[in-house]
Amino acid sequence: MSTKDMIEQSFNSPGDRQFADRAVAAMVALGIGDAAGDLGRDDAVRQKYGILTRLLPEGKSTDDTEFTVLSARSLLDCPGDYNADFVAKTWRDLVLSDGGARERGGMPLYGALSNLSRGVNPPLSGQDNVFNVDDGAAMRSVPFGIVGFGDTKKAADLAAVDASVSHDRDGIWAAQAVAASTTVALKGGSVDEVIDAGRACIPDDSWLGRKMDQTFAMLEETKDPDDAYEALHTLLWTPKHSSAPEAIPQVYGLYKLSGGDFRKGFILSANFGRDADTICALVLAFCAAGAGLSVIPEGWIEQVRHPAGVCLRFAAKEDMVDLGLKLAEMAVKKGALE
Repeated sequence: MSTKDMIEQSFNSPGDRQFADRAVAAMVALGIGDAAGDLGRDDAVRQKYGILTRLLPEGKSTDDTEFTVLSARSLLDCPGDYNADFVAKTWRDLVLSDGGARERGGMPLYGALSNLSRGVNPPLSGQDNVFNVDDGAAMRSVPFGIVGFGDTKKAADLAAVDASVSHDRDGIWAAQAVAASTTVALKGGSVDEVIDAGRACIPDDSWLGRKMDQTFAMLEETKDPDDAYEALHTLLWTPKHSSAPEAIPQVYGLYKLSGGDFRKGFILSANFGRDADTICALVLAFCAAGAGLSVIPEGWIEQVRHPAGVCLRFAAKEDMVDLGLKLAEMAVKKGALE
């Protein structure tokens, strides 16, 4: 059965069908961006292909997609109000009991798993954790934007619950920003409205807040988009490891430069280098959340709908299209009950 038929069968109203189409698109686009960005920053790939304009056949998921699956599963499986104890249980049940995470994960993800294995629970599993201000919670926050059902506070609150298992402060605020922006994009918000929703989640007096403001001041002052593209690197670069205050403003800056266009967003973010898997994943998720499945080539959807399991073994059994549909169903059901 095609994705379109699955949506037609599962949702009654045209509005709900459009929402489900966009929810699935956001999830699949995240997987596409993850795979494309990971290839686009590889020197050997650059030498062979130059600038990437399409998803290459060898593209596959990294930890970005697979931890997004973990977050989606925790949301879908939680029997009551979403809470950090249940998220921790999900990490233990699906990851630790399956041998832990393989290679390719970020430092705070391994730190959180180590804490959980020793009985340390959230929020301490995230607070007492190495480099807990990276973008590892933000990269997995699109599901919370879907279940938020147009309510930015609800989306941000859900993301904060999830992020507390592995992150703190800027790492959590980044996750909340992505969730809030996703839910606004799903409701058809403009590029500026999507960006503003994310910025509203970030304290002004924070590393991330200051870098967001510097980014958009630079974009306002820099008239040439090519100059702005390069400046996103030099303005935000952090030594050794990419942090949320580097990568997340780059996500929003590239999304702004793309104008919300999926293919333009692909070219800008897949070729950006640095933490391009996360950056491209989130840029494309925002673009697709606003436009729906029609902007994504069918072959790309089929290529990424089943994660590779390179970091989380269980994720290879999941389906990004099915998860997007189930998250949309949860959102519609909760919206109808309120």
